[in-house]
Amino acid sequence: MSSTASKLPPLATLGPFIALILACAFFATQSERFLSAQNFALILQQVMVVAVIAIGQTLVILTAGIDLSCGMVMALGGIVMTKMAADYGLSAPVAIACGMAVTMLFGLINGLLVTKIKLPPFIVTLGTLNIAFAATQLYSGAQTITDIPAGMTALGNTFQLGQTAIVWGAVLMLVLYLVTWFALRETAPGRHVYAVGNSPEATRLTGIATDKVLLGVYVLAGLFYGIASVLSVARTGAGDPNAGQTENLDAISAVVLGGTSLFGGRGVILGTLVGALIVGVFRNGLTLMGVSSVYQILVTGILVILAVATDQLSRKGVR
Repeated sequence: MSSTASKLPPLATLGPFIALILACAFFATQSERFLSAQNFALILQQVMVVAVIAIGQTLVILTAGIDLSCGMVMALGGIVMTKMAADYGLSAPVAIACGMAVTMLFGLINGLLVTKIKLPPFIVTLGTLNIAFAATQLYSGAQTITDIPAGMTALGNTFQLGQTAIVWGAVLMLVLYLVTWFALRETAPGRHVYAVGNSPEATRLTGIATDKVLLGVYVLAGLFYGIASVLSVARTGAGDPNAGQTENLDAISAVVLGGTSLFGGRGVILGTLVGALIVGVFRNGLTLMGVSSVYQILVTGILVILAVATDQLSRKGVR
């Protein structure tokens, strides 16, 4: 079975890169600080949490699903791991494992409801979004958790590359994208993800266990949300019960801007990274220009609509 990724229209493949280059070129003319290496390192740090969430979101959307719960599940994972360390004195690795187990459990629940009861992913994850939000607030007492071991913030530390300080979490983010790109492009399970998104029934008739593929995708997405929890805690140095409230939309925006089709079966994971960078570049560039955050959100919304319109037009072109 050939990978659908290799049949993407050129516009869907090149569009995100062109948009990123044009955005960088524009903001370079508006602020002399924009093109500095330190500013680009800052953009990577600012997008790393959403970008890792977006890996899981991409896998789900490739199967023609969607996960609205991703941001709040990430926040719950962060609260669980910080509470385990602060209240029970668990070591950083054990506490992190507890938090990631919770995010993967939510992925398992989402997957079981989609595959066994055949509920629409939109409804399932809308429900688990609210459950995760309530659980986060109740378990944390709506209080930020700050008394955590240094090991939990290690990925928030930086190293010097020339004169530029780069956060370790950004390096992990890039590694995760490369590993996921290789898995989707070069392995049978990766090709099965594309196949399920293209035509679940045709895929089932070839002997592929579509339900197992879907269940695995949702659990794996939960794993990425757990990793994002670690990055969020490392970046802020605390467990924040108010985190994750916009990350689901930001992650979906990154996926769509990166050229992955909301109809499933088409997309390149590295495009999602570019999509996350587009959002980060626009917000960073507009901030340097002194533009209000309200207008930053407005611009992001316009970009998402344009990306979906482009996807729709490319689908018609393929037909």
